[in-house]
Amino acid sequence: MLNAADLPDDIDTLKAMILAAEGREERHVERIAQLEKLLADVKRALFGRKSERADPDQFELALEDIETAVESLQAAEEAAEEAAEEADERQVAGKPRPRKANRGSLPKHLPRIEEVIEPERTVCDCGHERHIIGCDVSERLDIVPAQFRVIVTRRPKYACRSCEGRIVQAPAPAHLIPGGMPTEATVAHVIVSKYADHLPLYRQAQIYSRQGIDLDRSTLAAWAGRAAFELKPVYDALLANLKRSTKLFMDETRAPVLDPGRRKTKTGYFWALARDDRSWGGDDPPGVAFTYAPGRSGQYAEDILKGFSGTLQVDGYAGYNQLLKRPAQGVELAYCWAHARRKLHEVAQTGTTPIADEGLKQIATLYRIEKEIRGQNPEARRIARQERSKPVIGDFETWLTTHRARVSAKSPLGEALKYIAKYWDGLTLFLNDGRIEIDSNTVERAIRPIALNRKNALFAGHDAGAQNWAILASLIETCKLNTVNPHAWLTGTLTAIINGHKQSRIEELLPWNYANPV
Repeated sequence: MLNAADLPDDIDTLKAMILAAEGREERHVERIAQLEKLLADVKRALFGRKSERADPDQFELALEDIETAVESLQAAEEAAEEAAEEADERQVAGKPRPRKANRGSLPKHLPRIEEVIEPERTVCDCGHERHIIGCDVSERLDIVPAQFRVIVTRRPKYACRSCEGRIVQAPAPAHLIPGGMPTEATVAHVIVSKYADHLPLYRQAQIYSRQGIDLDRSTLAAWAGRAAFELKPVYDALLANLKRSTKLFMDETRAPVLDPGRRKTKTGYFWALARDDRSWGGDDPPGVAFTYAPGRSGQYAEDILKGFSGTLQVDGYAGYNQLLKRPAQGVELAYCWAHARRKLHEVAQTGTTPIADEGLKQIATLYRIEKEIRGQNPEARRIARQERSKPVIGDFETWLTTHRARVSAKSPLGEALKYIAKYWDGLTLFLNDGRIEIDSNTVERAIRPIALNRKNALFAGHDAGAQNWAILASLIETCKLNTVNPHAWLTGTLTAIINGHKQSRIEELLPWNYANPV
C-alpha cells in the first residue's frame, strides 16, 4: 500500500518528476536511433554491395570511428542519468557506481609508479589515531610520450707534465651517420615507424616538431637511406637463405613510383618471396624478402628466383609459367585454392547460383580437413589428404567436368570453372606433398603491410627509393614473423655493422638469429 507519507509534498514536485521521466524517455529514444544508424553503417560496410563496401583497411578505420561514437553516446547517457538521479535525489550516499570491465591487461613487466592517497584526517573523533585495516588498489595504464634525450660523448685528452710525450685520447666511436646527430636507435625508430607502423616521414617530422626537435623529412629520408645501404648485405643473405629452400611462396603487388620527367607516377611492382614451414613443423625459420621491379613480366620472377629449385606456390598469374621453361633448375608450380574459391564466391554473390554454391561447399570441406591436420608432420598430412581430401577432390573434378559442359564458357560461372580447370594440376599437388599448403595466403599476409604503407605514402620517390623500401620492409616483416622486436633488432644490427661485423658471418645478423625475441 502507498502511504500518504510517500507522496510528494506538492503537485509541482510530482509534475517535475513526470517531466524528468519523460525527458529521460526521449533521450533513450534518441540514443536508440543513433545506435541503430551506427549499426546500419557497420552492416553496410560488411555486407553491402561490392561497390559500397570499404576495403578491409578502410573498414578498420571506419570501425574505430563507429566504436568511438558508440562510447561517446554511452558517456552522454551516463552523464544524463547521473544528473537525473541527483535531481530526483535518488542516489544513495556512498553507493558505489558499477565499474566498467577493463578489456585490456597490464603486463607484469611494466614498471609500476605507486601513489598513495591518504585521507585528509586520520585522527578519530575520540582522539585516537586510526590504523589501516585494508586498502583499495586500482591500476591504470599510463603513457609517457616518446622521450628525446641527447647523448653527450666526451673524449678527454691526456698529456704528460714531465715530458713532451704524445697526447693520448680514445678514438671516436663509429656512427651510422658520420658527424650526424642520430644514434642508431634513433634511426631504427624512424625506420620502424615508417615501415612497420606505416607513419610517413613528414608525419614523423611533425611529431618531432611538437617536442621542439626541428628535423625535416629529407633529413629523416637520408638516415633511412644510409641504413638501407648498410643493411643491404643482410637483405642479400636473407634472400639467398630463402632460395636455398625447396618450397616457397611468391606474389606481387603494385608499387606506384614517381616519374619526375613526366610529373606523374609509373607502376612498378614489389615481388614477395616467402617461406613459412611452421604449419608442418619445418626446421627453417619463416621469412619474406621483397624485390622491386619496374614491371610485372615473368622475366622479373625468373631473375629473382635464379638458383632456386623446388615447389613454388603462387596465384594464377600467367607470368609464372615462364619459370617452367627454365632448362637448369626445375620449378614446380602449386596453385591456390583461395583464388579458385574467390572466383566461385564472386559468382555466388550475383544471385541464386546453386552450381557455384555446391562448389563452395566442397572447397569448404577441404579447408576443414586442412584446419584439423595443421601442425602435423608432412607425411601425416599427406596420408590424411590421401584418405580424406582426395575423395573430395574426385567429386569436385566430376562436378567441374559436368558443369563445364552445361554452362556457357563466356558466362561468369563458365569463366570461373575455366579458371579452375586451367590450373587443376597445380591445385591438386598438395594431395601428394604434405609441405604444400592448400593456398598461398601465407605470402598474401606477408605482402599486406606493403599495401598498407603504399596507402599512407602514396608512392615511392624513385626506383632506388622503392628498392630501399623493399630492403627495409623485408627485414622488418621477417622480424615480425619470428616474433623479434624490429626496433631492438635494427638497433643491434646497425651497431654491429658499423663496428665492423665480418661479412663472412653476415648470416649471424639475420632476424631469427637475434638473441632477444619479444
